[in-house]
Amino acid sequence: MIEPEVLDAGLGDADDDDFDVTEAFDSQLPDHRYLDREVSWLSFNQRVLELAEDPNLPVLERANFLAIFASNLDEFFMVRVAGLKRRIVTGLAVPTNVGRTPGDVLGDISAEAHRLQVRHAAAWTTMVKPAMADAGIRIVSYDALDGDERTDLYEYFQKQVFPVLMPLAVDPAHPFPYISGLSLNLAIRIRNARTGRQEFARLKVPPMLPRFVELPPVDGVVRYLPLEDLISNHLDDLFPGMEVLDHHAFRLTRNEDVVIEEDETENLIQALEAELLRRRFGPPIRLEITDDMDDVTLDLLLKELDITQQEVYRLPGPLDLRGLFDLARINRPDLKYKPHVPTTALAFQPGDNNERADIFASIRKGDVLVHHPYESFATSVQAFLEQAAKDPHVLAIKQTLYRTSGDSPIVEALIDAAEAGKQVLALVEIKARFDEANNIVWARKLEKAGVHVVYGLVGLKTHCKLALVIREEGGVLRSYSHIGTGNYNPKTSRIYEDFGLFTADDLVGRDLTRLFNELSGYAIEKKFKRLLVAPLHLRKGLLRLIEKERRNALAGKTARVRIKVNSMVDEQIIDALYRASQAGVKVEVWVRGICSLKPGVPGLSENITVRSILGRYLEHSRIFAFHSDGDPQIYIGSADMMHRNLDRRVEALVRVVSPPHLKELDDLFTLAMSDTTSSWHLGPEGEWVRHNVGEDGKLLVDLQDRTMTNVQRRRRARAVR
Repeated sequence: MIEPEVLDAGLGDADDDDFDVTEAFDSQLPDHRYLDREVSWLSFNQRVLELAEDPNLPVLERANFLAIFASNLDEFFMVRVAGLKRRIVTGLAVPTNVGRTPGDVLGDISAEAHRLQVRHAAAWTTMVKPAMADAGIRIVSYDALDGDERTDLYEYFQKQVFPVLMPLAVDPAHPFPYISGLSLNLAIRIRNARTGRQEFARLKVPPMLPRFVELPPVDGVVRYLPLEDLISNHLDDLFPGMEVLDHHAFRLTRNEDVVIEEDETENLIQALEAELLRRRFGPPIRLEITDDMDDVTLDLLLKELDITQQEVYRLPGPLDLRGLFDLARINRPDLKYKPHVPTTALAFQPGDNNERADIFASIRKGDVLVHHPYESFATSVQAFLEQAAKDPHVLAIKQTLYRTSGDSPIVEALIDAAEAGKQVLALVEIKARFDEANNIVWARKLEKAGVHVVYGLVGLKTHCKLALVIREEGGVLRSYSHIGTGNYNPKTSRIYEDFGLFTADDLVGRDLTRLFNELSGYAIEKKFKRLLVAPLHLRKGLLRLIEKERRNALAGKTARVRIKVNSMVDEQIIDALYRASQAGVKVEVWVRGICSLKPGVPGLSENITVRSILGRYLEHSRIFAFHSDGDPQIYIGSADMMHRNLDRRVEALVRVVSPPHLKELDDLFTLAMSDTTSSWHLGPEGEWVRHNVGEDGKLLVDLQDRTMTNVQRRRRARAVR
């Protein structure tokens, strides 16, 4: 079990302070001081939707944001709504973070989700779809096609679509079929021409086929026909001798969250594989239908799927707009964000002869902080591990893997290292939600190559992003470490904003060695020097740092806390920030998603400001910065301020100590919180207001565009020198 740490003196040592963290919880705070986390998540997805509605953005990017909204909401229902329903059904109706019953919260989020889904459908039909048509990309209906076009489409239907369709009848001899989660279906009512009897059939729209069928262009306009439109206009071919009376699209969402009692099984992989099979048959939690579905068809679906009216979402537009991901890939650069090619971090730039940088030599010169995707993952993290795999002086590589791509060069590098005779340890988190099956596949691939694969600690997910390379140099072993805020995934590194720190600092190397020993064996570690590690002492370390700022403010000293996270939910952290605000500490929170903290409440949080930034890249890094009376303490790492991260996951933050790196992080935060930067501002009642246009009517600064410019400027400045 991971024990509380003792921080090294001069690098965050708190044990010699004359206060106890629990002392910070003596004062009274008002009730109703949190925002509901589920409603806050829906507010986050509304911010995504507002990007889709923004006419200032390129239209194919707007279509992409519509698809992201749809995908996000699917996961919200499969996990969060499913969890609430499970608590209600099992009787474990523990009050939520705002003291309400799960049933009441379920009603609230159902109403809000209905409103957002209707708005989402309207954004497509009245905003994005017409804007695409104006730009020469038109989504057409079958009825709008002429005879020749229909003839050509019929031939395509017969050759490419008809053979893979599987109509399923429902009658006394054929029970109602299983409806897979997130599949798009047609509910069809037919009449038997011989008996006159009405029947019902279900037809699944094949997910392996393109969702939009491309048609020949007309006058330079590219045209697409939805696949379900093509199928529904050829139902007679599927039911010869029958009269097709009616058809309607519908889509079902199921509970797909995985629950495993690890202490009850000896083989975690086998248990997980069995649970993944059960996931397919989770209970229904949402039924989406088109607004023209008749009551007869709906009543049949409600009865057969055992679902309530509250769980029905009647939408004025096409279902499953995740299909817009396909349209966003259309080759029209003029309708997308301007291309951005990540630059190689200055420390890893090629030499004068354009020779590839020696990663280890670069890190020995000093800590290297890399900011993805502005700076390249391939020429930093990937190059670090690939060089380690080939270097004959490298003896061992240890790494955590939470999510990675199936064809990952990271996995290949570990395999190459193992096959070269190096000691390689991969701590694989196979319980990474919705990546479980993929992680099992490549975990087994690693094992077959001779990599020591371990699956972490019972009851805890290993979420930290760590890599440690042990290299022999002149008869002495030297550690090279990487601690990141994002996954070792080359694909997501192109769209996820993250930081990574490379260091040859022996303190960090010893910290990681101890931590890996604890994760793979039975070591009990009580001391870390430059790391804060969850589940036991990360929370305590952050509370201690916040309390220091509170005490400094009470003593009349400058005090400030800056936190950048994906989610801010944990009540103890929020309460500590409230108390800091009450003492006069300036608190700035930069959050992408959920925020349960109420800023700007008189007497409670008037010194707290909360901002959110969404854009072409997904803001994913976590930063924790404390003024510390002029001796800045800044950490980066993998932990969000949520119960699961602080209590049920292995997380790690590393302290950044290089003055240029401290300035880079501080400058980024200052830009994000500036009133001249485009962002959403959170109000005390949970309302998020977008500020993207200045008083002069001009668009405010885009943080991500400005960061690209700043990174390129640093590179040009170095080239001039």
